[in-house]
Amino acid sequence: MKRKYLPSLFLILLTTNSASSKEDNSSIKLDYQNKGEITVTINNKPFTTYHYSKDRAKPVLYPILGPSGKRMVRDWPLKKDSPNEAHDHPHHESLWYSHGDVNGISFWHVGEKMGKIRHKEFIKKGKNEIITKNDWYSPKGIVQCSDKTRIRFFALPNGGRGIDYEVTIIASNGDVKFGDTKEGSMGIRTHPALRLKGDIATGKAINNNGVSGKSIWGKPAKWLYYWGKIEDAEVGIGIFDHPSNPRHPTTWHARDYGLIAANPFGYSHFQGKPRGTGDLILKDGEKITFRYAFVFLSGDNKKSGVDDIYTKWGFSDAQF
Repeated sequence: MKRKYLPSLFLILLTTNSASSKEDNSSIKLDYQNKGEITVTINNKPFTTYHYSKDRAKPVLYPILGPSGKRMVRDWPLKKDSPNEAHDHPHHESLWYSHGDVNGISFWHVGEKMGKIRHKEFIKKGKNEIITKNDWYSPKGIVQCSDKTRIRFFALPNGGRGIDYEVTIIASNGDVKFGDTKEGSMGIRTHPALRLKGDIATGKAINNNGVSGKSIWGKPAKWLYYWGKIEDAEVGIGIFDHPSNPRHPTTWHARDYGLIAANPFGYSHFQGKPRGTGDLILKDGEKITFRYAFVFLSGDNKKSGVDDIYTKWGFSDAQF
């Protein structure tokens, strides 16, 4: 990847911030004791859990606790008794990666006729990151492709937290097509208070280009930020598309009811282009990598510093 050279003063600031963040990140712990899940804590406080058991349709991260321990994602369908939650789209499970057209099979939706992403093995079990290998099975049990996924957890100043999520899709069993559909791909379903509409909705949304509200749907952008009040705290979720990604800046399947998904495939839906324009085909043995990040911050799009955090994450070698 080509790096952009930043002004010297900014590099000094990055180095300073990196040092303080590294100190925070030394407090991240991953607990591997329980079968089918990995629990992540920061300063001995819960952050998230990675669920990968074979009875799941796909691996997910749930719950996700942000600044001051605020729950950042919808509970349902993983937890069924939380108040003020819409019971729609059961495939929107907290935070996940999948796609709605892989060789004509939907891995985005759930059900007997849908594909399933199964954990195969761990390549790495680290102090603040995991690397896994997963196989994507058709309803008939035939592998369509595989992925190698690296997930790294990090801390940010002022109680912020983050997840760096890198997926390498591998054509491991013949050619594979990720089809042109809006149903995908790197997604999160927000806490109902961060929705733009709804009984307890307080949310607002904006992208790096200044497009706001529900108009962000389908637009290309480097990042999106949703924020609002959860209980007594103003908090937000930023999702980043890395500059090295194919088709950067990605288009977004981002809705006013709390779904936010980076989707670089659905061009016919988002841009009105001919069906199939967004198809991506890997020949047998080929692979392609997409890298994203989720940050959970205090404040609105200005106070949170989301744009500066994106710049640091995307255009420097600084580590959080």
